[in-house]
Amino acid sequence: MDLLLPHLGLMFWVLIAFLIVFFLLKKFAWKPIITGLTDRETNIAESIASAEKVKLEMAQLKNDNEKLLAQAREERATLLKEAKETKDRMINEAKEEAKAQAAKILADAQASIQHQKMAALTDIKNQVGNLVVEVSEKVLRRELANKAEQENYIKQLAGEVKLN
Repeated sequence: MDLLLPHLGLMFWVLIAFLIVFFLLKKFAWKPIITGLTDRETNIAESIASAEKVKLEMAQLKNDNEKLLAQAREERATLLKEAKETKDRMINEAKEEAKAQAAKILADAQASIQHQKMAALTDIKNQVGNLVVEVSEKVLRRELANKAEQENYIKQLAGEVKLN
């Protein structure tokens, strides 16, 4: 049982060794350990603060990006609307121009037809006039004694004339 209970001398030397180690640690190791821990604690606090700052900056950038994206979408919608309006306006202008040209072509064609019709009528009138003059000339040249012979001769000449 003696082995299990410490003696007073052993306790004294253990206490002295403990105090010497304690003073040595306090004088040489305690300050660097405390400084290291303090530095580490400050470093961790600064890192956390920096992370929070970066997190806030990222949130701000995200908001800015969303605003820019919304603005870009609005601009795109505006550009598409303007492009559609321009397209519709150009199509309507082209339709109106085509209608105007078609009306002009139709009017020109009708005028040309009328002109050709009048030219054809004038030509026919001239031919008929020429035929009448020729027939009258032939009738007058021939001496006829009676009226029945004159009518037969006119019918014969009319039969010989071929109308175009």
